[in-house]
Amino acid sequence: MFSNPHSAFRNPHSTGEYRTEMSYYEEEDLGRFGEMGRHRPDLFEKFMAWYQACQEDGALSRREKALIGLAVAHALQCPYCIDAYSQSCLESGSNLEQMTEAIHMASALRGGAALIHGLQAHNSVGKVSM
Repeated sequence: MFSNPHSAFRNPHSTGEYRTEMSYYEEEDLGRFGEMGRHRPDLFEKFMAWYQACQEDGALSRREKALIGLAVAHALQCPYCIDAYSQSCLESGSNLEQMTEAIHMASALRGGAALIHGLQAHNSVGKVSM
């Protein structure tokens, strides 16, 4: 019923060694996004109008919004969004240095958020060891 998401491939830096990689994402699916509107076109049209309006120039430029989108895409770890916003960044005039800095900002924020949640563990242990 489902195709096997595991694909074996040879490690080019070894002698005949194979690895198995799991991937549920298909690069072609980004171009199929519109299919999500098939069963409820009214909702999809409303989403697309809102989504496109969010990307227009406003208090922030399209370029700034594309960099924000790229950063958020990395924080959410969405490969489709990463592909789309990488292209949007380039199209709006950002360079790889700026894009990388935005990615680092998202990564630092995500790392800090994980670290501050460590206090939850400390609090939990504190309640038990009182």
